[in-house]
Amino acid sequence: MSETAPAGAITAPAAGRRVTPTGRLVLPADADRERWLTARRSGIGSSDIAAVLGISRFGNALSVYHDKTGGLPLESEDSEPALWGRIDEEGIAREWARRNRSVVRRVGLVANVERPWQMCTLDRICRECPLTDGREKCAVEIKCRDKMKAGQFRKGVADDVLVQTLWQADVCGFDHIHAAVRLGGNDYRQFVVRVADHTDLIADLREAGARAWQQIAERRPPVLAADADPDVLLDLYERLHPDRAGAVDITRDIYTQDAIAEYLDAHNDVVEAERRKKAAKARILAGLGGCEAATVLDRTYVSLDERSKQWTDVARLAERWPEAYADCVEDRTYRQISIPRSVREEHNA
Repeated sequence: MSETAPAGAITAPAAGRRVTPTGRLVLPADADRERWLTARRSGIGSSDIAAVLGISRFGNALSVYHDKTGGLPLESEDSEPALWGRIDEEGIAREWARRNRSVVRRVGLVANVERPWQMCTLDRICRECPLTDGREKCAVEIKCRDKMKAGQFRKGVADDVLVQTLWQADVCGFDHIHAAVRLGGNDYRQFVVRVADHTDLIADLREAGARAWQQIAERRPPVLAADADPDVLLDLYERLHPDRAGAVDITRDIYTQDAIAEYLDAHNDVVEAERRKKAAKARILAGLGGCEAATVLDRTYVSLDERSKQWTDVARLAERWPEAYADCVEDRTYRQISIPRSVREEHNA
């Protein structure tokens, strides 16, 4: 397998001194964000491998491919979750060090000495592992997650964190990685991910990473599974084509024509489901008569619950407080799939 950067990709700076048993420093931790984003295009990182496997919240194998081959712009700004995770990272790292009576520091982007395409950015490196008596190094992965994700950490780390930490261990030659996780702002948990417990998975990760890098090197976009997250794909195609123009001939593109037919079928299903739902609601209200609830064997079976929500009268806001309206209300353009009536009628016939 080729271990060079794919044609058209930006080559990372040459790897420098060895900072872990099998990892060389590509960029120091204080490198600016644009240099880091550029350098990480020359390999598969720990967040990339989670995306390749389809367990990332932010990407998939196709988005990794387009990122590494330069099809996606460099993200100059963090998303809100990434921004606050980066801001809170230092405090969580300090707390892990305090609780474990250890010293941690940032290191930067690291590449494996034998497989330079295999990369990771360690959150923190630990100079003296608290699990050993000697001066053995290890690393700490830091995560901030919503409290609704707490169940994913009940018996260990979440699947995506497991994959990331094992990838980091394989890059750096560590036999374990620590994980410090803060859930919902005030629930701190820490874990140890040991290589010896996941040898088969590590082999699978390395194989998947090598295959993804080979596809990148040969400019062969990966074929995604049929159940790939559509939200991730919709975001990807918006980023790939922010400025659309013209028309494409799909006369011989049966795949896209089938997708249009499936879209129309799904639309019809939604319309019919909504009609059935309203009809059922009318029958429920008829059964309730003047009551607000109904029981079956003394157990509440259905009820009409009073709810409230904020509602803004935009017209009144514009009339009475035009400055506030101008400051708070803005038009945002978006693209909506439109299928001509003739095509819809032909499909439904």
